[in-house]
Amino acid sequence: MAEKRDYYEVMGVAKGAGDDEIKKAYRQLAKKYHPDLNPGNAEAEAKFKEVNEAYEVLSDKEKRARYDQFGHAGVDPNYGAGGYGGSPFGQDVDFSDIFNSVFGGFGGFGGRRSSNPNAPRRGADVETSVVISFDEAAKGCRKEVSYNSVVTCEECSGTGAQKGTSAKTCPTCSGRGQVTVNQRTPFGVVQTSRVCDTCKGSGKVIDNPCKACSGAGRKKKQRKIEITIPAGIANDQVLNVSGQGSSGTNGGPAGDLHVYVSVRPHPIFERRGDDVWCELPITFTQAALGAEVVVPTIDGKVSYSVHDGTQPGDIFKLKGKGIPHINGRGRGDQYVKVTIEVPKNLSSKQKDALKDFEKTTSDKNYSKRKSFVDVIKRIFD
Repeated sequence: MAEKRDYYEVMGVAKGAGDDEIKKAYRQLAKKYHPDLNPGNAEAEAKFKEVNEAYEVLSDKEKRARYDQFGHAGVDPNYGAGGYGGSPFGQDVDFSDIFNSVFGGFGGFGGRRSSNPNAPRRGADVETSVVISFDEAAKGCRKEVSYNSVVTCEECSGTGAQKGTSAKTCPTCSGRGQVTVNQRTPFGVVQTSRVCDTCKGSGKVIDNPCKACSGAGRKKKQRKIEITIPAGIANDQVLNVSGQGSSGTNGGPAGDLHVYVSVRPHPIFERRGDDVWCELPITFTQAALGAEVVVPTIDGKVSYSVHDGTQPGDIFKLKGKGIPHINGRGRGDQYVKVTIEVPKNLSSKQKDALKDFEKTTSDKNYSKRKSFVDVIKRIFD
């Protein structure tokens, strides 16, 4: 199999990077290589999958600890099968059970673990991203998203045993997953607990492991589901889809799916909170005399009466024409900033007409100009 790149190298972070740094790097890379933003680009699609795989491991404390100690073999039982037989211990095992039994009681890897190895455990949360348009964000939509998660093996229904067989209680630890060891030290005999070598901490022994999942009871799978994106969602907001993460074990509930939403910029509109802003270019004549103009909104075009004497930079409001308040009632407003375009490439006749017009005006027709001239006089005269 092809050699995998180091996950820290994939994410562009140092090995000791914090959770926030890793999450920030993931969001930037996922947006950069997202298939919706790179249609038909096979290289970008491959990098997108590589980034998601790296983040799935580095964002999970237990998986990251196993990866730091064993590399790819610690998080992928199929990696390096030729050299390790499917795992760094020479057989197919559930690494999470091993590390939880060793470290779980000290709070370093997710808190205290139940003393019962067969107790229900919640599945891990997973993450993915989706890119939508400005209009889809404003009005809501349904989108299909794909992501990797760990699911219950369909072949063995999560037991880890081949069909027609079942797992047995470990005879060494009587199902506890741990054994007590007495060690002689300079301070006397010290009694400690360690992971059972026979069952690797699971409390069970499988004589005939399921071929589909190598006895793990779960396996990695790419899933596709359709999600509802509510109207009013903002760029970089995160949607939580309950129960669509990795499957739990021993009857535990599934984790959640976190969807990072990226909104493409609009060529006309700019969003500020739940308000929409845009610029409206009008002619000098329309500004001077007033006119009925067409204004674009997210709901379509509307007519608006520009009053005579409108100045560059004037702003008017269209109430209730903004973004819907997410999961609430009402909407923001739309603000329209007026820009006045000076005509170019005038003919001689048009220039003469403007000169004649200029002769008929005075400072009283230009309040800002008059104020400016008065200030100049006070300063320099």
